[in-house]
Amino acid sequence: MTLRQKAGQMIMVYLTSSQFVIENEIGGLLITGNHLREVQDYKRKVDEINSNLKIPVFTATDQEGGAVNRLGSYSDYWRNTPSARDMRNMDTAKIHTIASKIGRALKEIKINMNLAPVLDPSKDYSEKNSFMEETRRSWGRDTTNAYKIRKFVKGMRENGIVCVAKHFPGYDSWTNSDHQIAISATPSDKIQKNIDFFKTLSRDIPVTMMSSVQFLRISNRPAVFDKNIVKMARHYAPNMILLTDDLWGTSLRAWASGKTQIPPRKKYPNKDFKRLITTVIDAGNDILMISYTSKAKDMLDIMMELSEKNSKYKRRIEESAARILKLKYRMGLLKK
Repeated sequence: MTLRQKAGQMIMVYLTSSQFVIENEIGGLLITGNHLREVQDYKRKVDEINSNLKIPVFTATDQEGGAVNRLGSYSDYWRNTPSARDMRNMDTAKIHTIASKIGRALKEIKINMNLAPVLDPSKDYSEKNSFMEETRRSWGRDTTNAYKIRKFVKGMRENGIVCVAKHFPGYDSWTNSDHQIAISATPSDKIQKNIDFFKTLSRDIPVTMMSSVQFLRISNRPAVFDKNIVKMARHYAPNMILLTDDLWGTSLRAWASGKTQIPPRKKYPNKDFKRLITTVIDAGNDILMISYTSKAKDMLDIMMELSEKNSKYKRRIEESAARILKLKYRMGLLKK
């Protein structure tokens, strides 16, 4: 593989044109309800992509259950899947059964990665219900329910679906980082308690999504951009793959620009986007997700430019690509 092909493995884009993915040899696709409403067209695109690429793609969607339920767009049958808050009150046998059924449904529509479970705390640092709790997305406030989450993960894994824990080190901001700057004043000891949930499940879930929230007590930048926080996410599992949330989210673009207000989509400065990509790679992330699909080519160009100027970026690409390819091999996506 060339270095550019390895860098392509590090990118996950919102699926638009299959030809774009093939030409740029992208490694992962973000699939939403919009795709699943036109499921035959979506499946045709995935088949076309995989038949033209040497390395099959990750196909990732948010199937948490409850309010975050992409299968509901696919079929009314799945309209009322239980939320994380519902499932944490069930016994393990029922959780495993539900996860297995959902896993089979995801596999049938060519999904192989579930951006779940949510390990974000159900209580914020002031002991009030968190945003994730109010939206029924949280599996709890501490490691008490870890054994139940393992059953959820197992049901998915048995059907070829890899899970993603999110959002490290624990999303407890009341703002949505996709649409506005998101900050948290959580004390460092509370952050460490939230991290324990991720630590406990680090051997069960091979991918972790980094948070776009800025935790003021431990960093002057969003967690996904902070080398020390990213290092903590991988500390207990060296082969852990670290995935960003949407890099086109407002909170991240605002930080990279040093502004509270950012220009419209097509006028976002190239220098700011380069800073964003450079920072997220410097921090140690493996998969860079972006909903603005055409920017993936710019991301590849930036990574190649960086690697030509400094060998440390070449090493970073090599390291991340190796982790990604190992997981694809374990999932059976690569030919043995």
